[in-house]
Amino acid sequence: MRNFTTTFFALLPILATLGAPDHCAAENRYVNNQTGDDLRDGRSPDLTGLASGPFRTIAKALQVAQRGDHIILAKTKEPYRESVTLQASRHSGMLTQPFILEGNGATLDGSRPIPEAAWQSVPNRPGVFRYQPRFKSHILLYLHGRPGPRVTVPQDATEVPELAPLQWCLFRGHVYFRVEADNIPAAYVLSATSLPVGITLYEARHIQIRNLVVQGFRLDGINAHDSVFDANLLSLNCRGNGRSGISVGGASRVRVEACLVGNNGLAQLRTEGYSRALVVNCDLIDDDPAAPAVVKQGGQVVIQKAAAQPAPAP
Repeated sequence: MRNFTTTFFALLPILATLGAPDHCAAENRYVNNQTGDDLRDGRSPDLTGLASGPFRTIAKALQVAQRGDHIILAKTKEPYRESVTLQASRHSGMLTQPFILEGNGATLDGSRPIPEAAWQSVPNRPGVFRYQPRFKSHILLYLHGRPGPRVTVPQDATEVPELAPLQWCLFRGHVYFRVEADNIPAAYVLSATSLPVGITLYEARHIQIRNLVVQGFRLDGINAHDSVFDANLLSLNCRGNGRSGISVGGASRVRVEACLVGNNGLAQLRTEGYSRALVVNCDLIDDDPAAPAVVKQGGQVVIQKAAAQPAPAP
């Protein structure tokens, strides 16, 4: 009897652990694309020793991250030029402890400069130049770091439309751009959407992505591809992406809150499959007829505005 009692009480800590809630100690992983180094441990926002300090890339932080961790970006003068994926349990959180990507206002940018030598003048069109991009669809031209004014070309068009100075269009696999008088493309900072997707979510749960600018990607700023549940996109600015700012597909469930989504190529918010998107107090800018606020190719979208605050009592 004594041996049974001793064994029982010895097993109590183990039984308590097995019955404990799903919880673990989250770690912070810091990233700084100016002062960081992927050879460091990512455990500190500052350089504090030979090995301690921030990573340089988000990809490295995701490589070492575990369930429920927080990845914290430093806002620097330079964008993070990466395309990253949050996938499966390693990049998931728990119901009361989400996996967090905290942007702190930093920018994730998928655009790439257009070489000066790529531009060719167009015969009989003064001031109009063209170049042939590697990818022919979902391209946006950036002028001095922002999407340039685009002219939409009808599918049955047989010639390049008239362009005002600084306007551009995509026609038969070429980007056409009109410069100002007595200028050439080299006088401008010109780039184009290049990397495919800013942040891809796949089979991950209990996620928060917040306070981040996501721009310049050829397809989507953020793509919840499939089987993404309890994903919260908070205070994001998804702009100037070739297809959509945010795409939700498969059987994903995503909440989009207090986000600014605009100047994207074909849609601000795009849904497909059996997905569900709850949009709360967001600004979906649809001033371009070619890129409406919501494009549904399946899925459900519910849009809610914040309730008006009651007037103060007299």
